Amino acid sequence: MKNYIFLFITIINLFSFSGYSQKAKIALANKKFDNYAYIDAIKTYERVVKKGYKSVELFQKLGNAYYFNAEYDKAAKWYSELFTMTSDLESEYYYRYAQSLKSIGQNEKANAMMEKFHQKVVNDSRAILFENNKNYLDMIQTNSGRFQVEDAGINSKYSDYGSSFYLNKLVFASAKDTGSLAHRTHEWTGQYFTNLYSTDLGEEMATGKVVKFSKTINSKFHESTAIFTKDGKTMYFTRNNYLNGKKGKDVNGITLIKIYKANFENNQWTNVTELPFNNSDYSTAHPALSPDEKILYFASDMPGSIGQSDLFKVKINVDGSYSIPENLGNNINTEGKETFPFVTNENELYFSSDGHLGLGGLDIFVSKINSDGTFGEVQNIGTDANSPKDDFAYLIDTKTRRGFFSSNRDGGKGYDDIYKFIETKKLVCEQELYGTITDMKTKLTLSDSKITLYDNEFSLVNSILSDQKGNYSFAVECGKTYNVRASKDGYNTKEQKITIPSENGKTNLPFELEKSICRVAVGDDLGKCFGIKMIYFDFDKSNIRIEAALDLEKILDVLNQYPNMKLDIRSHTDSRGTLKYNEALSDRRAKSTINWLIKNGVNSKRLIGKGYGENLLVNNCSDGVICTEEEHQLNRRSEFIITAL
Repeated sequence: MKNYIFLFITIINLFSFSGYSQKAKIALANKKFDNYAYIDAIKTYERVVKKGYKSVELFQKLGNAYYFNAEYDKAAKWYSELFTMTSDLESEYYYRYAQSLKSIGQNEKANAMMEKFHQKVVNDSRAILFENNKNYLDMIQTNSGRFQVEDAGINSKYSDYGSSFYLNKLVFASAKDTGSLAHRTHEWTGQYFTNLYSTDLGEEMATGKVVKFSKTINSKFHESTAIFTKDGKTMYFTRNNYLNGKKGKDVNGITLIKIYKANFENNQWTNVTELPFNNSDYSTAHPALSPDEKILYFASDMPGSIGQSDLFKVKINVDGSYSIPENLGNNINTEGKETFPFVTNENELYFSSDGHLGLGGLDIFVSKINSDGTFGEVQNIGTDANSPKDDFAYLIDTKTRRGFFSSNRDGGKGYDDIYKFIETKKLVCEQELYGTITDMKTKLTLSDSKITLYDNEFSLVNSILSDQKGNYSFAVECGKTYNVRASKDGYNTKEQKITIPSENGKTNLPFELEKSICRVAVGDDLGKCFGIKMIYFDFDKSNIRIEAALDLEKILDVLNQYPNMKLDIRSHTDSRGTLKYNEALSDRRAKSTINWLIKNGVNSKRLIGKGYGENLLVNNCSDGVICTEEEHQLNRRSEFIITAL
């Protein structure tokens, strides 16, 4: 796979073999390894092993060489030799060995290695994910069987990968031809450098003749993973650090990769420029646009990365400038590799990762992008899209549920191949949460009410206004619990919690809103305007508690607005306790309430009050009658009866 995309390997050349010729060969191999010429290094290392030489460093490099080229079966072989010699190894070798074992179906052994990995690095997110999801294979199986997959019809015996839609075409990268007599070979993989190609798309995503994409875009180095604006006039693409005939290098003399932009003018692609957040000392790659084309997502190992490569985003400003790159955070990124982002018009982020729990190598994952920019649960999309090898560059048309992805799985034509698929069943069970907002008394519908959807932890999911008929609806996930809040000027805000059923369908959640402007008359209870059922006191005491003071502030505010209003403040208890005790306690509490209002500026002549104990029960919960706590609660109440206006 395209592991040359992120250059993050640090190699220490420590060999202790005897014999000048062997040392010379190994020194040459090490030099090639350090220059990412892994294919040539492998040949030398394996010849040395055949002659009986062994060392920890030798097996480390052989395992790494195959691992970084996504030949996980061979990587597993050499990592096995490595762990036979010693277990005193850096934690990353435990992770790579586990990934390699998964790719050859040795899941139990892989899980045992992950247990050891967790023991060495308890705070690594990959270890935490494993410890918290021991049944991850069952979870992947649940998500599986949703794809019909076939060869895309455009593959060669070389590397073909990374497709994107461009008008009625499919654009992809291929190493099959450079158009010159002497093909340039990339030493990392032994493959030719990739250029961009295109093919027309017919019905059901049928591919046609493959042609080179553009002479002005393709160069003598790597081009890959192009993305296009909907109007077809702007493209972003990945290329080696090469522009206007000049090749850039990092401090170690390595040419990394960058994201470039081009415009379509006068029937050709022109104005190739690199994006301002590129840098010669780190890689940026695999651009992806948000549905509104205002955000550019990409992969990078720039400073601030959590792992070996992370996903980032930048805002594309109106004037064409870009914001400072923002890491997508540790819900998406791990200490491993996250790469090849793709965003659908359903606000789903698809990406590939070897840090999240998968089948081996890179797997394809998806996460919902919430309205506030946060990300939902990361899910493995399952087989047949994922395999024990590398699976990446997922692309889907959400209307037809057809698309493409890339993989180096067994049975392909070349090093990497592009596969066509149709998704027969969506990963996420979908529900519609809907309802009507009405006035509680008149039952008339309320348009332009604000409905806000929160998840179970009160993180914002979405917010909308009800339509002219008072209706609203949200797309929600099955089996999840949400908090829904309805509000409108002149009405009290109301909030309800609801758990969505675990099957596709619709869930009704209506709201009846009560007007916040109360019409009151003499004899009414002012407390009912604010839902004040009782003024809270500490047990067996009459001092005003904090939550009681909050309710009394509402009463105080009304008294200040209406200086002619007078109140009769009545305090009631339930029947538990003696009649005399309850009368005395409730009377102290009524007087305590009056004193609080007087202390806060209300004329004492406007207030009277009395404690009625258990004399005015609102139900049958008298002495000797068995009642629930809720029924007793109805009798423990405070009333603010209006005696004058």
